[in-house]
Amino acid sequence: MSLRTFVTIFFLALATALSAQETKPYEQTITGTAVKFKMVPIPAGSFTIGSPASEKGRDADEGPQKKVTVSAFWMGEREVTFGEWDTFFKNMDVPQTKSIEVDAVSRPTAQYIDLTWGMGRDAKQPTNSMSQQAAIMYCKWLYEKTGVFYRLPTEAEWEYACRAGSGPDLKNLTAIGYFKGNSQDKFHKTAELKPNAWGLYDMLGNVSEWTLDQYDPAAYQKLADGAKDPVVPPASKYPKVVRGGSYMDESVELRCANRIASDASWNVRDPQIPKSKWWLTDGMFVGFRIVRPGQQPSKEAIEKFFNSYLK
Repeated sequence: MSLRTFVTIFFLALATALSAQETKPYEQTITGTAVKFKMVPIPAGSFTIGSPASEKGRDADEGPQKKVTVSAFWMGEREVTFGEWDTFFKNMDVPQTKSIEVDAVSRPTAQYIDLTWGMGRDAKQPTNSMSQQAAIMYCKWLYEKTGVFYRLPTEAEWEYACRAGSGPDLKNLTAIGYFKGNSQDKFHKTAELKPNAWGLYDMLGNVSEWTLDQYDPAAYQKLADGAKDPVVPPASKYPKVVRGGSYMDESVELRCANRIASDASWNVRDPQIPKSKWWLTDGMFVGFRIVRPGQQPSKEAIEKFFNSYLK
């Protein structure tokens, strides 16, 4: 079975099982710690992905617009914070299951410089400067710690959640997102500004957020109208898709449809050979948030999923 086929079947299997399932918000405690994070239910539904030609700041890769259907899932109320990330990164003595060893491959390597760039490491600030692989490995670690399958959102899930029905009020952007015009050139504590209609904070701005998708500028040209839970499976290290814009961006970049392709330049100053799989020396604007499908896949499917993304 090809990787593309597996990923498609993986997401469609969840979609079938979720059709009648009601989701509720909950708090997840990371086993062995006092750290908690809140997951918000996102209802199943359909929306138009991409942007119209008339949208200010629109790029060609945001079209043509297509109608897609997204299954119900939970999404992190906030971007993953240092308080959460550091339970993974710093607590090297936390007991692990056999499937995760405490070594340079399965745990982040030490940071050789301050990758917060002096902006602070408060427990409520969004974690930053890590690769997509690091974000996915954090999800795998969470699964090992909690028994619950977490992952990054697909592009479609992310945009659907960002729009939250009617879409954000971009005329009042300073109330919902940190960007170049109001950030003072730094990221801020999560949930300081107003959430969107579904209770999600900082979907636009603060730090940009990884998705699962491989970046394809022609993705929507290839997407069937009416597609269910679409995702572009991994194919190469670069480029992958980041969403939401950040504290470093102009306001026009903070749009639900804006697709940002990752680039090797985000790690250009890494002196290591080969360059780190974990850290981005010039990606201080990149973070992530997590999702949980409404029904947990089988153990075998979860293992195959992580193996396909962690190569």
